[in-house]
Amino acid sequence: MMNRRRRDCRRRPSRMPRAAAVAMAALLSSSSVLSPSPLGASAFAPPSSTLIRSAPIQVGALQFREDTHHAPCRHHTSLSMSPTNGDSTNGLTNGSKPPMEPRVYDQRWVQLAYLSLLALLSDWICFSVAATPDGFEHAYPGASAANLIDIFLFTNVASCFLVTDVVAKFGLEKSIKGAAGIMTLGCLLRSGVPDLGWLEKFGVGLGSGIANAAEAVGGAEALVQSVSQEVDLVAQEVMEVLPDAVTDLVDPSTLTEASRTAGLEPYALLVMGTVMVGFAQPYFQCTPPMLSAAWFASNERATATATALNFNQIGIAVAFLVGGHMAKNEVGIHDYFGLISLLCVAVSLGTFLQFQEKPPSPPSYSEIEKLMRGEKEPPFLESVKKLFGTPGFSLPLAAFICSISITNIVGTFIDEVMERGGITNQLGIDLAGAGFELAILLGGIIIGGYVDKTKQYKPVTLACLAATMFFVIPLGLTDHMLGNEPVLLVLALLGLGLSCGPIQPINAELAVDVTYPSDETAVESVQQVGGNLVSALMVPVAEWALNQDYEFFRQIRPLDSDVRGDVLLLFTVAAVTIVYFSTFDAPLRRTMADEEADDGGVELSTDFPDVLVSGDREGVSSVELIER
Repeated sequence: MMNRRRRDCRRRPSRMPRAAAVAMAALLSSSSVLSPSPLGASAFAPPSSTLIRSAPIQVGALQFREDTHHAPCRHHTSLSMSPTNGDSTNGLTNGSKPPMEPRVYDQRWVQLAYLSLLALLSDWICFSVAATPDGFEHAYPGASAANLIDIFLFTNVASCFLVTDVVAKFGLEKSIKGAAGIMTLGCLLRSGVPDLGWLEKFGVGLGSGIANAAEAVGGAEALVQSVSQEVDLVAQEVMEVLPDAVTDLVDPSTLTEASRTAGLEPYALLVMGTVMVGFAQPYFQCTPPMLSAAWFASNERATATATALNFNQIGIAVAFLVGGHMAKNEVGIHDYFGLISLLCVAVSLGTFLQFQEKPPSPPSYSEIEKLMRGEKEPPFLESVKKLFGTPGFSLPLAAFICSISITNIVGTFIDEVMERGGITNQLGIDLAGAGFELAILLGGIIIGGYVDKTKQYKPVTLACLAATMFFVIPLGLTDHMLGNEPVLLVLALLGLGLSCGPIQPINAELAVDVTYPSDETAVESVQQVGGNLVSALMVPVAEWALNQDYEFFRQIRPLDSDVRGDVLLLFTVAAVTIVYFSTFDAPLRRTMADEEADDGGVELSTDFPDVLVSGDREGVSSVELIER
């Protein structure tokens, strides 16, 4: 039995996209030609003739049937939503169906892998010397690891204002590939051309293998030397025409003797390379919700976003493990930066070869609806105004900022946190820091998977914030009676990672959900701007608070303890956020769109565009929805 609801001829707010109506008219027209397209119904060209009577026509999940009536409506069209079977194709030929049923492709895992690896590398570079600040400061006197991280974060914030418009203009594929290239150039500025000979220390005979290959090719070594000399001459000529203020910055004589002997690049080049990587990072951190929406099913999105967003934490973990082992002195820092550059080149090459723009067909009903709307996203600043005008957007933004600020602060000062808790050896600090970052990723995947299935954004976020408040206190708490408790410290650190880390991807998806059908990249750009800006501003405040101790329960011996100022700062941030977020009460628009389509209760109505009735403005059509 089918229930019919008839729409009258009056114009009403349109919920059925203009592109879908154009596609329907093109199919029903006797003279229009269908243009194959992987975008399905939204890619058909407008017809030039009037509507005529036609048999029912299937357009993916949409079945159109046209009936002609007299006054008050000249044309009446009924529309039914029915599933289609069979494989998707990239066009309409010989009765084939356009890909309008939700479908996922294996390529989505390749997309996710490259975006995650690029995010990993970008944060590895950001926190590359966080595990060995003393060794870095010895190599570059007057510089500090915390200042380099701050430079990176401020550049990241500035770039976030551009990423939405760049992705909208050039597309996801070109933007990611371009950012990968910029990051690679930044790495090479930091390291110089990597010397592969040091790999032999680890049993990788790549350096000698290349040398033997060069000897096997007649004249290859001489050619390499000739090219190297020419490059040096060009570099000298460029240096001569540059202002003295610039040449002084990149002059190797500004380095210490040990740094110059080790082959380290001048500090100015290190900063320039860091700025380039900081500029590129938002293209990997602001696009995961867009990638998830374009490639992943509705019950996979939060997990995919959590993986891509939190994979940068693996980069920080690698920075602690590899950086803590290699970057102990000038020679180690040089080899360490060279390793990062080699890996960045390899991942960027893979990205250039395999990363794609979009799948042949959408993975969810909400993406189908958004695609058929054919809406063009406004510039970033206009999107920001629209987002903040949407009820519920500011609350997931606050939760996101809280999470990224706490994890960034703890990661930046992990050595001080561990030393105050009784863990003083470098290996222990590195392992604790790596465990913290891995816990962030693991928590995001597990808890994000739960939210994918239940859509319980609010209760899960509140629980994570409460756990964050609980686990952050032991990081700076010293009980005078018990003394240091390294085991308690490590357990609290892992608990903080498991509880605080998932807040970011969950609320990235929540913000996209409540603002649907907004631009996912614009949503995440706003969150990244807020998160990284607050983090950058909090770094110097937390650095000052590290040395501030506050004693509690002085008169009660068993409870007498002191708490470090930076921990109180993070506790306050989490407490304020949980109070504010508890007021969240906004509809989940994207979830509703998916559920309505799954239940067969989608209601689509439209004012047909002018092209549907050529030369006759009175022939206004109406749509009838057939619910099965």
